[in-house]
Amino acid sequence: MPDIPTICCYCGCGCGLYLHVEDDRVIGVSPSRNHPVSRNNLCVKGWHAHEFIHSPKRLTRPLIRKKDRLQPASWQEALELTANRLLHIKEHHGADAIGVLSSAKCSNEENYLLQKFTRAVIGTNNIDHCARL
Repeated sequence: MPDIPTICCYCGCGCGLYLHVEDDRVIGVSPSRNHPVSRNNLCVKGWHAHEFIHSPKRLTRPLIRKKDRLQPASWQEALELTANRLLHIKEHHGADAIGVLSSAKCSNEENYLLQKFTRAVIGTNNIDHCARL
C-alpha cells in the first residue's frame, strides 16, 4: 500500500507527513519533502504521531461513570448527560462556574467555534487554549 499523506495531529502548525502502512496497520511516519510548513522536517512529536493509532489504551467510544465505574455509553447518552450537567451548573452556580479548554490539535475553525459556543451559548469568557500555556 502506498504511503498516505496527512497532517500531523500534535499542534496547530500543520506539518505534512506520510503514514507508512503495512498489512493494514500504520507502522511509521516520514516528513513530507515538499510541504510548505514542515519542509522535510518533523519535531519529536511528529516522528511519533502514529504510535497512538493502534494502542489498546485508546478510547474508541464514550464512557460514563456509573456507581464509581466507567461504563461504555452511546454518543447520544454521553452528549445528553454532558449537556444536562452543564445546564445544571449554569443554573445553580452561574455561567462563570464553567471553564473550557481548547486544543492546538483542533483546526482554527474548530477553535473559533468552541470559543463562540463558550461565549454565546454557555455565556462565559472562561476559555483558554493549551498552546498559550
